[in-house]
Amino acid sequence: MITVVPTDRIYLCCGATDMRRGINSLARMVQQVLALDPHTGAIFCFRGRKGHIIKILAHDDQGFCLFTN
Repeated sequence: MITVVPTDRIYLCCGATDMRRGINSLARMVQQVLALDPHTGAIFCFRGRKGHIIKILAHDDQGFCLFTN
């Protein structure tokens, strides 16, 4: 479960993302495409081409978490 506090930032990444990507390539995509640091504790949401798959990348104190539906 993700605990969201009012100071957290949630980014919705527009466009379709290849859902075969894992933690490392999604974090690299955040750095290169969005020019943001994925280690800040922000939550990044990605959607698949058809829109029925969503991946959420979050970083907590221990490392990255990848949630998918």
